[in-house]
Amino acid sequence: MEKHYLNSLFDPRSISIFVNGKTPQESIPYLEILLKLFEEASYAGEVERIDIAVPIDFNKNDLKKKGLAIIALPATELITALDLAGRLKHESAVIISTGIDIPTSNQLKELAKHYSIKLLGPNTMGFQRPHLHLNASVLGDLASPGPLALIAQSGALTSAMLDWAKTNGVGFSFVASIGQNAAVDIAELLDFLGNDGKTHSIVLYLEGITNSRKFMSALRAAANIKPVIVLKSGHKPAGNEAAKTHCGSIVGSDAVFDAAIRRAGAVRVKSFVDLFSAAKCLASSYRPVGNRLAIITNGGGPGVLAADRVSENNLELAKLSTESNDKLRPLLSPLASLENLIDLSEEATAEQYCNAIEIANSDKYVDGILVIYSPKPSINSLTIANAIADIKKQVNKPLLSCWIGDSSVVESRLNLSNANIPTFRTPEAAVGAFANISSFYTNQKLLQQTPPPLSKSNSPDIEGAKLIIENVLASRRTVLTEMESKSLLSAFHIPITQTILAKSANEAIMIANQIDYPVALKIDSPDVSHKSDVNGVALDVMNALGVRDIFSHMTQTVSHLLPDAKINGITVQKMVRNKRGREIYIGLVNEEPFGPVIAFGAGGTMIELLNDQSMELPPLNQYLAQQLIKRSRIAQTLEEWRGTPPANIEAIEHILMRVSEMACELPQIIEMDINPIIVDEFGAIAVDARIVVSNSYQLNNSQSGIYNHLAILPYPHQYEQMYPLKDGGEYQIRPIHPDDAQMLKAFYKTLSDETRYFRFISNAPELPPSMAAKFTLIDYDREMALVAIVKEAEIEKNGTWVETEKIIGVSRYSTNPDKSSCEFSLVVTDDFGGQGIGSRLMLNIMDVARDKGLSEIDGLVLSKNPGMLKLMRSLGFSVENMIDDPDFKIVRKKL
Repeated sequence: MEKHYLNSLFDPRSISIFVNGKTPQESIPYLEILLKLFEEASYAGEVERIDIAVPIDFNKNDLKKKGLAIIALPATELITALDLAGRLKHESAVIISTGIDIPTSNQLKELAKHYSIKLLGPNTMGFQRPHLHLNASVLGDLASPGPLALIAQSGALTSAMLDWAKTNGVGFSFVASIGQNAAVDIAELLDFLGNDGKTHSIVLYLEGITNSRKFMSALRAAANIKPVIVLKSGHKPAGNEAAKTHCGSIVGSDAVFDAAIRRAGAVRVKSFVDLFSAAKCLASSYRPVGNRLAIITNGGGPGVLAADRVSENNLELAKLSTESNDKLRPLLSPLASLENLIDLSEEATAEQYCNAIEIANSDKYVDGILVIYSPKPSINSLTIANAIADIKKQVNKPLLSCWIGDSSVVESRLNLSNANIPTFRTPEAAVGAFANISSFYTNQKLLQQTPPPLSKSNSPDIEGAKLIIENVLASRRTVLTEMESKSLLSAFHIPITQTILAKSANEAIMIANQIDYPVALKIDSPDVSHKSDVNGVALDVMNALGVRDIFSHMTQTVSHLLPDAKINGITVQKMVRNKRGREIYIGLVNEEPFGPVIAFGAGGTMIELLNDQSMELPPLNQYLAQQLIKRSRIAQTLEEWRGTPPANIEAIEHILMRVSEMACELPQIIEMDINPIIVDEFGAIAVDARIVVSNSYQLNNSQSGIYNHLAILPYPHQYEQMYPLKDGGEYQIRPIHPDDAQMLKAFYKTLSDETRYFRFISNAPELPPSMAAKFTLIDYDREMALVAIVKEAEIEKNGTWVETEKIIGVSRYSTNPDKSSCEFSLVVTDDFGGQGIGSRLMLNIMDVARDKGLSEIDGLVLSKNPGMLKLMRSLGFSVENMIDDPDFKIVRKKL
């Protein structure tokens, strides 16, 4: 609950603007613009100018800490100015500049690190904090205050957004233009905005990502608290000629980015127009809880257009309940229709519009409301708009408007916007805006999933799988043969067809006789990527004569088409013949910067043509696997279809989760293609597989490094342990996860006022839902929370006993900005004091910190908390007075 470390940058105690008195101000364009805008913004804090050309006496003993240094000087003077800012003890700095090269950027960042300066820049147009009247930018006039934050990797786009906001009544809590290679990066800005009380939602424009783990961590944390909308430029064509598997050829970086944003709980828009539309809705602080949109209209045509777009956007057209219908019908014209749309008829009045909105707002089958008005000569559109604006405060669901037309509805649109009701010119745009915001609700469910890397039952043979890969790499190969690929799948309990390698035609005949006809013959060569392309596959071979002839013909054909290919032989396998079977594929590809990505879709020989790609980042659990299947086009054919029983979806989920385990445990896999997988009502079986590996990734078997190749760290089950209680029974210590939010709120209520104050410096009776979410959905890579849990048996009203869990203690650490130390917190419920639980929680959390490579742990303890200070001393912590605040002690320990 302490202030964020970037507060000194974005909420500075004072401001120093650096100038150069020897250079005419008009010859430094950014500085001239900055000074003018800064004066117009009427910043109320202390402001001074520091001339880098004037010598300064640094021997003064009274040199006090300063706040923010704003530097908008030529590139040749930036290092001098930042060095001066550091020597003058500035806590933070912003460098407004463009075109600064990487060596100079790195030098500036090293200088900032030396002086412990929080540096925004270089290559930034600066930032704005409208509610502080702070315009430390050259982006234009200071924006109006509001709940929306904007971060963009483009100064031009940021300026355009601010200009658009002026005429659309959108206000901002924070605006920043940040370029590549910046010291304070986008991940850190997301961290700050996630904790900023003035920011209710975030809009993000990206051109590139460098550290995917750090970015995903910050994005997940921010999106857990408030809506985040992302627009990314740069779309790469999906086709990749160098790919060695089907999966590698159909998965493109843009589709992977989609999957990453979705998994982070944010929403991606694809165009600048959609970004503006989403910003309108976010500025209205809407929090939709579903995808059912009610359409209220005075014209059938526009209403039907909106309804069509509802279907296209995977939304649901909301229909009023029978009870709501009965209430609304007497209030409307006899010409009104409530069948699908709420069509009020052409002569609809302001009162009828308001009645319809109020009843739709109270209907449990409605998640959002779109009001459409088409101009009618006899109706005053302004009267209707003003009436809707008046009842806006009574509406607790997303309310959007579409006033069709131009000159006759300009004032109406303006009044609706002023009432914080997003308004659009076309029904399609309005529906699209609701679709983008409602995606936030769907993606939040994905965000809450923190699956483990491995299932607890039926563990895979990881060591055996590693040996297969090591043998392939040792023979200087990267592509596994079909036999090796299927052996790898078997190690992870993925069902495969029986496959035997034959070196000669006679061997093939004997194998076929043993496994029974019909059989399939396939060329076995590490140099053949797609067997069908070189006639390397023969299906439904019915007898020994066919096996002999095909063996000879196939080897000759492949040798002719690929003279340099090494042919190991031909595999023989039993034909999987099932008229009810569907062909699917499951793949894995490594796509920078996000690492491994799992793909699912329609399989068979036409996989590239069908291009059915549904993607998800590992690790997966059953819910994530289900959503991955539902997003594919082939999902519809897996249901009951033309007399064919529904496919066994659980069998597909099983394979997807096993592939997820392979992605987590075998970072050497860079491409994998299981195609086809035949699935029917009884199960699923992999018919063919191709796996590509690389030795570029060295395994790190430490707890902290084993999953470094993943963008999302799995739930760290390795830290789960059981301990005995002194008075009998036992308790478990394990990492916290999102499902613990309600237990954590209940735990907070059990704390005494004194314990609550010692831990949270607050006596609030309840833990707010936003804080419970923040404390339970964490990124295990940069923080950790361990909970101590006991199980209790309670008797239900029907006389049955039910076992429940409750939290009795929590220890937590967060990594400090220096990335080498961490800050801890600890609290144990009063009912379980004196049982050594606090000591055990601290020892365990320190073990996790050591595992992560941290070297020091520290924390703040109230001076009036002797129990905690005694515990810290017993664990070897040093206890020091806090100079700035005598109410606290600083406790530290080297790890």
